[in-house]
Formats: sequence, C-alpha cells, structure tokens
Amino acid sequence: MSKNKKSLNSLQLYKRLLTYTLPYKWVFVVAILGMIITAAVQPALAALMKPLLDAGFIEKDPETIRQLPPLIVGLFLISGIGQFTGQYAMGWIGRKIIFDIRNIIFSHIMSLPTAFHDNNASGILISKVIYDIEQIAHAATKALFVFVKDSLTIIGLVAWMLYLNWQLTLGIFLVTPFLALFVRFMSTRFRKTSRGVQKSMGGISNVTQEAIEGHKIVKSFGAQDFEAENFRVVNEKNRRQATRRVAVAAVSTPVPEILASIMIAAVLYYALRLSEQGQFSPGQFISYFSALGIMMNPAKRLTKVNEIIQQGLAAAESVFKVIDEPLENDDGSKVLKQVEGRVEYRNVCFTYPGHKELVLDDLSFSIKPGQTIALVGASGSGKSTVASLLPRFYNCDSGSILLDGIDIRELTLASLREQVSLVSQEIILFNDTITNNIAYGSTGAVDESRVLKASKAAHVDEFAQSLPDKYDTLVGEKGVRLSGGQRQRIAIARALYKNSPILVLDEATSALDAESEKYVQDAMLKLMKNKTTLIIAHRLSTIESANTILVLDKGRVIESGTHKALLEQSGTYAKLYKNNFAGLS
Repeated sequence: MSKNKKSLNSLQLYKRLLTYTLPYKWVFVVAILGMIITAAVQPALAALMKPLLDAGFIEKDPETIRQLPPLIVGLFLISGIGQFTGQYAMGWIGRKIIFDIRNIIFSHIMSLPTAFHDNNASGILISKVIYDIEQIAHAATKALFVFVKDSLTIIGLVAWMLYLNWQLTLGIFLVTPFLALFVRFMSTRFRKTSRGVQKSMGGISNVTQEAIEGHKIVKSFGAQDFEAENFRVVNEKNRRQATRRVAVAAVSTPVPEILASIMIAAVLYYALRLSEQGQFSPGQFISYFSALGIMMNPAKRLTKVNEIIQQGLAAAESVFKVIDEPLENDDGSKVLKQVEGRVEYRNVCFTYPGHKELVLDDLSFSIKPGQTIALVGASGSGKSTVASLLPRFYNCDSGSILLDGIDIRELTLASLREQVSLVSQEIILFNDTITNNIAYGSTGAVDESRVLKASKAAHVDEFAQSLPDKYDTLVGEKGVRLSGGQRQRIAIARALYKNSPILVLDEATSALDAESEKYVQDAMLKLMKNKTTLIIAHRLSTIESANTILVLDKGRVIESGTHKALLEQSGTYAKLYKNNFAGLS
C-alpha cells in the first residue's frame, strides 16, 4: 500500500468512497429530491401549529378549522412519498456500490502476486469482501441519506424559527461549538473501535474457515476442544472490541441530549418572558417549540450517523488497502502464437520475499522440446520453487528463464500461462460438475468431445460413467465427494483439455495408493506425449524414463544424468533411490 493512500484523512477517504456513487448520479438526484420533499414538510408542519392554535383554538375561525385537517393529511402523504423515494433510491445505490466494490476487490485479489497470498490469511480477505464492504455501503448511502435529509430538515426548521424570533434562535447556536468538539472527539473513538471490530471479524473468519476446511484433521486428532478454545479467544476479542464500540455509541447519545436540554431550558425561559411581555402569541410559542421538538430527532440522528460514517471509513481504509496493493508485474508485451517448448533456466537465483536464505542459487539447466526433465532432492532443496518460477508465480531475483529463447518477463502473463499446464500434489477442484472442472478456464462453450477424449485418456470416464449424474455430477467443495485418485485424474484431464505445450508435474502421484497411481501414471504418460515436461518427483519410480534427472541440493544442481547413469555413480541419487524403495517395502 502506497504511503499517500495510508495518510488519507477522513474527508479524502469519504470523497474516494463517494466516487463509487458517480455512475448512479441520476438515481442519486432522485434520492435528493425525495429527501428535499421530506425535509420541507417538517417545518411546514411546525408552521401549521401557529394558525392551529391562534386561528383555530383561540379565534375559532371556521375556514381554518375546515382546511387544516386535510392539509395535515396531505403533508404527511407528500412526506411519505418523499421518504419512500429517497430511502429506496439510496438503498438501491447502496446495493449497487456493494456489488461494484465486491467485484473490484475480488478481481483485484485474484490478480495480486502469489507473495501477497502467502502473507495474508484467506479468512481475513474473505472478511473484507463480506463484512467490511457492507460497512462501506452504509457510510456511502445510509449515512448520506440521514445526513442530507436531516440536515435539510434542520435548516428548514431553523429558518422558520428565525422567522418567528431571530434573537431567540441565535441563542441556540451558543451550544453548537460544544457539540462540534464532542462530535470530533467521538469520531476518533468510533474509527479506532471500528478498526478493532473489523480486525477481530477477520480473526473469526480465519479460524472458522481453517477449522471447517480441516474438520477431518480436527476430528482425527481429537482437537475439537483446541479449536473451540481458539475460536473462543478470537470471539472474545471481537466481543471486547464490539463492546467498546457500543460504549462509545452509548456515550454519543446522552451528552448531546444533555446539552440540548440546557439549550431548551434557556430558550423556554426566554420565550416565556417574551410571552409575558406580549411579544409572543400562544400560536407562535407552540409553533416555535414544535419546530424545536421536531428538530431534536434529526439532530439526534445526525450525532448517531457519525458512528456509521466512522465504521464505514475504517472499513474503507481496510478495503482500499487491498485495492491499492500493486498487481502482478505484467509488463511484458510479447504474445506467443507458435511454441516449440524449449525451456532454459539461466543462472537463476531466488529468495522468497521476507526471507534471507537463497532457495535457488545460480541454477542453470535446459529442456529441449518434447523432452522430460525430472527434479529430485530432499525437502527444501528448491524443487517446487523451480516449478513456481516457470509460470511466473514468482519472479527470479537474478538470472533469467527463457521460453523458445525469449525471456519470460518479456511475455504477457496470459500468453505465458497459456503455454503451461500445472498438475500438482494439492489438487484444487471447484464445487461444480466434472465437465466444468475438466474444462476449467477455457473461454467460450465447453467442447464436450474434447472433455470426453481427455477423460478417457486420464481414466476419468471409468468412474464418471458409474456416477448417478455422470459428467454432470457435482464433485463437492475441493472435490470432497471423490477419492484422491479420482481427483488427480480429473486434474490430469484438465491439463489434457488445455493441451499446453509445456507441462509441470509437481509431485502429482505422491499421495496416491498403488492402484490409483497405476491409473494416474498411465494418464500422465499420455499427457506427457510430445510435450516439454518438468517433473518434480517424490516417488522416484515415476521418473525412471525421464530424459534427464537433476538432483538438487540447496538450490544447486549437484548431479545430472539418466536414471541408469546416476545409479551407476552411486552418489546422492542412488542413496535417495535406495531409501525411497526402502520406505515402500
């Protein structure tokens, strides 16, 4: 987040927030008209009190008695129409703002660098999308509706009161500076407590998401009480923060009321003295105090609206912080049309953001079109990092990665990633049909024949046909309704459907049983045919046919060769291979 955005004050934040209402300015105009109508009726009702008392009750004027009842009904009818129009229009704008900002922040999050997702819990980001944006919309619409309508009402009432007795009305404004100071103080407190509530809501969302997604692990380790205690802690933080906000809100109401009561008492005393001197008729007196009484509710709402605005501004800070995060560096301009599939890592060095240790240290190797290169090594040797750099999930610190002789940083991200299919150990399936999971990411209509062809090659068809809805079967969240082997085969079918010239297999069979592995390995062989393939292997039996095997240690290649040649060297690979099979026996 840039420093200039970090230093935005309340006014700048609110101005930025209101820019989201600009596309709906004509609806906003309708809302303002409704507010003006509603606001205009209030002083009119107060003004009616004068003829009601003077001409109606005291003088008993029959014309006044006949006209006032339908006039009062008409005013309330006009007020109701204005209230409905203004409130509905602002509510409509509010939902549109929520819709727009949610779309913006979701699209933005999807385009942020992988490093951002590494450093930000998904539950907290979800809380921003769901909870914080609701608070923003309230500040931009609900608060604005109350502010405009009630401010106009107060202006109209004050104008009428000035007309009745300007000296008396000016005395009311003696209280205004004290109210302004109090509101300013409360604004700071509201913003601070609202930030705390939003942060604690992110904690609740994060703990809940992790526990629900990992419910099997929680149960298998008997950790229900542990997770319940974790939730209790974050829930207690939320309760404390919310209670502080309630306390601030509770204080914000009686203090202005006490100040208002002092003002009313002073005005009442002065008005009664004027009445004694014959300068204030009973009708003027009642009309004046009716206007003052009507003004109390709008004034009270205006002090409360500050709470909504400060909640919204705290939420806006949180949301805009994400929106202002720089997107993935996509400054490449070249677009690949015909790809041979020649890949070269040239003196690549890489360190993960926030860490000091080199993960890859001057790494160099190349893969010819159609060749298969396998990477092996102990955990932490840099194998998966090599795979992450090829589609530019991260950018190398120095050195370069070339595709058909072109530095991948010169390519647009879309063009580069179109050439690469990734199948990893962690299979992500979406809660959709098998067909849509296989055709995931493709533009236009799904090619059913391609889906079937990919499914048969990946051995998906064998189990899909036995399901009640066949290819229209919903796989559940993360594919929970399928076995690990079935999920892996769908992932391979997805890569087959994409049909990219470059394939990255990141420990794609490490978690499978022997029978599932047999199916998956056969599917992988079909997938790898005529493709440039980079395999990160856990089970070394899966890479015996690779053209070249590279053994990594601390980000460097320490051995390379064919499976047979490396075994004959009796070096690191031979030891890994021996231990690998010893672990399987």
